[in-house]
Amino acid sequence: MGRYKELDLSGVRTYSATDRPSKVHVGEEAKPPKAGMTVREFLSNLPSILKADDLKNIAADVVRAKSRKKPVIAMIGGHVIKTGCSPILADLVSQGYITHIASNGAAAIHDTELARFGHTSEDVAEQLEDGSFGMASDTAQLVNAAAERAVQNKEGYGEAVGALLLDENPQFVKRALLAECYRLNIPYTLHVAIGTDIVHQHPSAKGAAIGEASMRDFRIMACTVSKLGDGGVVLNFGSAVIMPEVFLKALAVARNVAGGVTGFTTANFDMQQHYRPQVNVVNRPVIPGGTGYSITGHHEIMIPLLAATIYETAGD
Repeated sequence: MGRYKELDLSGVRTYSATDRPSKVHVGEEAKPPKAGMTVREFLSNLPSILKADDLKNIAADVVRAKSRKKPVIAMIGGHVIKTGCSPILADLVSQGYITHIASNGAAAIHDTELARFGHTSEDVAEQLEDGSFGMASDTAQLVNAAAERAVQNKEGYGEAVGALLLDENPQFVKRALLAECYRLNIPYTLHVAIGTDIVHQHPSAKGAAIGEASMRDFRIMACTVSKLGDGGVVLNFGSAVIMPEVFLKALAVARNVAGGVTGFTTANFDMQQHYRPQVNVVNRPVIPGGTGYSITGHHEIMIPLLAATIYETAGD
């Protein structure tokens, strides 16, 4: 006989699972994929559960926003461009499913290098050792010249980069998100933290110009955010700090000036869920009304999947 008392389970009250409310039903389960199936069949065969449902809901909200002429803002970090997703986002822009791109400086730099040279993303560890990391003069020349052009012409920073790319017309410009936005007169706002980008290491970098150009883009961003109410969508792809912070401040300004910016959808897509996107994109902005989603996955898989879901939803 052990030293410790045990609870007598003979008096446990039970019930039949037949009558119990349950969260998962067989009708919601996935259907196995098969060779040769269409994208629509693949999506319809996903389980109607948790994140698969969320993905479809986000796509439906994007399609609904387009039909209601509400903004769809895509905020991106540099890794989104490095994983090859610029052409997909550019196509969503051209089809009217994204109406505003907002990025940190890294995304614009990678997009510019791919447009001009067909490659980007240097070996940081190796080049940092000898001090050559980030010292590409031609990259810095264009991006820093765009800041000065933006000040002179009272343009946005991203707008000026897009214009310079189209003027130069390099070999791979057609896949460039910056250039496509400029061509279609869609805002691409560039939100820069001084010292975070390789172009700031060069003599051509002028802090006053970079600051003024990026400040104008903040005001352009705030204007778009002010129109989000009652059906707009904000998608954050891979920006863990800068874009969630910029969005939160733009929303505060928009509500202060315009009021009534509620009832919109937000979603954070990233390889892991960080604090700022969760609170500044998914949670706090929709407290007065709206819905926030978090989808975890690699950009090179999730962004094409979201785009496919948007197109198929629109086709329905």
